[in-house]
Amino acid sequence: MEHFDEVCTQPEVRLAGVERYLQAASVDELLGGRYYVAATAGTTGRRGVFVWSPAEWVDVVASYNRAFDWAGSTAGLTRRVRTAVVSSTNPSHQSSRVGASVHSRWVPTLRLDAGDPLPALVDRLNAWRPDLFIGYATMLRLLAVEQLAGRLTIAPRFVFSASEVLTTSTRSLAERAWGRPPHDVYAATETSGIAAECGEHRGMHVFDDLVVLEVVDDDYRPVPPGRYGSRVLVSVLFSRTMPLIRYEMSDSVQLAVDGDCACGRPYTLLEGIQGRVQETLRFPTSEGGTRDVQPVTFHHVMDTVTAAGWRIVQQEAGLEVLLARPFDVDTSTLAASLSEVLEAQGVVAPPVTVRAVETIPHTALGKSPLIVRAP
Repeated sequence: MEHFDEVCTQPEVRLAGVERYLQAASVDELLGGRYYVAATAGTTGRRGVFVWSPAEWVDVVASYNRAFDWAGSTAGLTRRVRTAVVSSTNPSHQSSRVGASVHSRWVPTLRLDAGDPLPALVDRLNAWRPDLFIGYATMLRLLAVEQLAGRLTIAPRFVFSASEVLTTSTRSLAERAWGRPPHDVYAATETSGIAAECGEHRGMHVFDDLVVLEVVDDDYRPVPPGRYGSRVLVSVLFSRTMPLIRYEMSDSVQLAVDGDCACGRPYTLLEGIQGRVQETLRFPTSEGGTRDVQPVTFHHVMDTVTAAGWRIVQQEAGLEVLLARPFDVDTSTLAASLSEVLEAQGVVAPPVTVRAVETIPHTALGKSPLIVRAP
C-alpha cells in the first residue's frame, strides 16, 4: 500500500482517490464509472485496497463460478439458482461486490450480513429458501445448529464454505444438517478464487491457470508436499491494473503428496488449510526458549466439542476458550485436554479457562477467527 501509486498501472487510479471512493460508494457504484474496488479487513496490519478493470472483474467472478460449476451447480437460461450468501454486506468487501455482480433473474441472490442477529438471519433464509447456500465457515456451523434444532428449515442442494478454516467438525455438522458435505473454497480479496473442492471432497484443486501458488517456509524456501508451510506467495495471472507477483499471504497450507484425484482434473491439489500465521500461538518451553504451536493442534481438540461456535484467545494470564451455546461439555476435561496437547508439543501449558457465551464476536466484515492473540 505504501507504493500503491507506483504499482497501479492506470494513472487515473490513485490511492487517495480510491480511499475517498470507499468511504461513500454503494455496492453497485464503480470507481470513476469503470473500476471495481475491494478492500481487505486489515487483520495482518494495514488494510489492503485492490482494483480491477471490467475485463479483470470477469475473471474474478468466473473464478468463483468455477467452484459452483465443479459442484454441479450451473445456472443458465433454463435453470434458475436461488442463492443466499451469508458473509459481509459492506460495499468494500469482495463477497458483497461479487454477489451484486452475479445477481440476476437466473441467479437471484440474497446477501446477508454475518453480523446480523441470528433470528433475523434464520427468518430471511427460511423465507428465501435458497438452492445454493454460501457462508463463512463459522456461520455454516452456527446455522447448521439452527437447522438441526428445527428453527432453520432450508433445503439447499449445494452448500459452500469460504473465507475461514472449515474444520472437520463443522463439515460434519453441516452434512448432518443439510444431507450433503459442504464444498470448501479457498479465496482472498487480492487473488479472488484460489482453489476449490470438486465432488470427490479429497482436497482443493488450485486454479493453476489463474494463479501461481507457492508454499514456502519462514525463509521463503519451497515446502514439500505433505507439510504445512508458513505462508504462500501468489502471482495472479490475470491482474494488469494491479500486478501481483509473488505477493505474500500469511496462510498456512499443505500440498497433497498424491496430487491425483479421481475427478481427473489436472490441477495442483491442496490437502489442507490450517489458518493464518496470526493464528499460530507461541508458548515458553521448560528449557527457557519458545515454540510455536500450529492452529491444527487446537482444531483436533475443539472438533470434539459440541457447541455452536468456539474461539481460543491467548492472553497474558493464559488461554481463554469461548464456547457459544455449548451442549454437554465438561469444561474441566476440555481445559485438561488442551493442556495435554500443548505439553505434547513440548511447551509449558498456561492456565486454561473455559467460558460459555451466547455468540462468538465478529470482526467488522463479519468473520469470526477461531484463534486469536489478545492485544
